[in-house]
Amino acid sequence: MSVLDRFRLDGKVAVITGASAGLGVAFAKALSEAGADTALGARRVDRLESTKAMVEANGRRAIAVATDVARPEDCQALVDAAMAEFGRVDVLVNNAGIGTAVPATKETPEQFRQVIDVNLNGCYWMAQACGRVMQPGSSIVNISSILGLTTAGLPQAAYAASKAGLIGLTRDLAQQWTGRKGIRVNAIAPGFFESEMTDAYAPEYLSSQQPRMLAGRMGDPEELAAAVLFLASSAGGYVTGQTLAVDGGITIT
Repeated sequence: MSVLDRFRLDGKVAVITGASAGLGVAFAKALSEAGADTALGARRVDRLESTKAMVEANGRRAIAVATDVARPEDCQALVDAAMAEFGRVDVLVNNAGIGTAVPATKETPEQFRQVIDVNLNGCYWMAQACGRVMQPGSSIVNISSILGLTTAGLPQAAYAASKAGLIGLTRDLAQQWTGRKGIRVNAIAPGFFESEMTDAYAPEYLSSQQPRMLAGRMGDPEELAAAVLFLASSAGGYVTGQTLAVDGGITIT
């Protein structure tokens, strides 16, 4: 096997949440280009159809399933649909997430719980459902954030807590499953990438963060997707329980 062959996902099936827009679409594109069939989950099922069409244009099969990851039954239904259609699940990309920027003295319990429910609990429900059917050699990639490692000048207690919690969850699932089940579990901590979330930021906020980006720019979603592919494929076969910051250097400034 050549080194490039290690990045191939031919014959594999990837479950991707939050696949209706932004980074989720980039992940679906990269994994399908590498050979994977995909089970795509998101709340906005109408927008999933365009992602499904893109995967099929790459010559791979895809299904689109309405999924609210905050509901454990939806997570199980997505995995059940993947097993019914493809007969296996080899990769999970836990990408679904929401964000808020509410001052800590004003954030309501409902607002805080909603973010935790999607960003942290939802990743756990998805990992549980996939972990029950994944075979040795499978991989889970949790999409955390640099806000799980550092701060970035906005009041984001719920978001930061959820993403830091996801890093802890990653370590524990790797400890439980890598040796016993042969499932690797890793996290990626993205910096600033063009997405629906960054589109909502004021231009002056992004400008204020620019000096922390040693690369001198925001990231390209394809650069993040390449890191996901590394951890999802056998190229990352000796990596588990780790968090990879893909942030242009923000976390070291």
